Amino acid sequence: MPSPPRMLLVLSENWTLTGGRADLPAAVRWAREAEDAGFDAVMVSEHIVLGPDAAAAGVMGNPRDYALPGNQDPHTPWPNSLLLLAAIASVTSRLRLAAAAVLAPLRHPLLLARELGTLDLISEGRLVVQPTVSWSKDEYDALGVPFTRRGRLLDEHLEVWAKVWGPSPISHDGPHYPFRDVYFEPKAHRPDGPRLWFGGQRLHGPVLRRLVRYGHGFHPLGRPTPEDLQGLKEAMSAAGRDVADLEMIGGTQAVFPDDRSPADLGAALSVIPEQLEQGFTTFCVKPNQFIDDPDGVGEFCREVMRRVAALTS
Repeated sequence: MPSPPRMLLVLSENWTLTGGRADLPAAVRWAREAEDAGFDAVMVSEHIVLGPDAAAAGVMGNPRDYALPGNQDPHTPWPNSLLLLAAIASVTSRLRLAAAAVLAPLRHPLLLARELGTLDLISEGRLVVQPTVSWSKDEYDALGVPFTRRGRLLDEHLEVWAKVWGPSPISHDGPHYPFRDVYFEPKAHRPDGPRLWFGGQRLHGPVLRRLVRYGHGFHPLGRPTPEDLQGLKEAMSAAGRDVADLEMIGGTQAVFPDDRSPADLGAALSVIPEQLEQGFTTFCVKPNQFIDDPDGVGEFCREVMRRVAALTS
């Protein structure tokens, strides 16, 4: 019998519930309500800026849907994810804090490691980080970072992070971020740093390589194929690791009846038992896909937990 599922509340992209500016304290309140309801984690994603290519594929029909590459209005709010998670850490005690889609190549790895390590210490080890390269060339251009090097930059970030959690001083001779005899204190809560998730639209070479070498969790965008999951199992085994040691993050599937209405919660949660059988243990749900009342998130979280318990008992 699979273990009981862990539920994760997605706090980004809920701007049909709140405007994303003065209402940011609402997201902090929702996190506290999610913890009280029995949720395991909350997730906040990021962009630093958006450009015209944010809407290159046309804006999503229903504004409650997930933001995907090229489907969002460039005016979409993206507050700083780590600052928001720090505020959430201060009002919660158990809830894990998932910093999803951290765009590592847009920062220096020492600076980002300092921010991540501090947040991990504040939360006493509750931080989960999903570093990625993202898809927006406009965003890279605005920050003066070469878009074509983003994968190599992320790989070097991961190398540096693995060093900074160890003994000081440290040195690094990489092509993009060389430094000598750096003392990095304090470090993260765990000796090996925050938990790292990796994922994307496809489980291709770079994502698979990073996941096998550094990953503690697999968070795909969409449903991976049986071939993807088998390839992951084989790659982990070849590296001397067991795929069972990875946290597998699944999701709910919201189907909107039209571009103006929320989706049915029961139908969205019905995919969880099947994913549990495939080995997934943690499931994401975004409240504005199902409700329109910003004061109803606490009750929404309790309803999710009741329905999930009934599905999996």
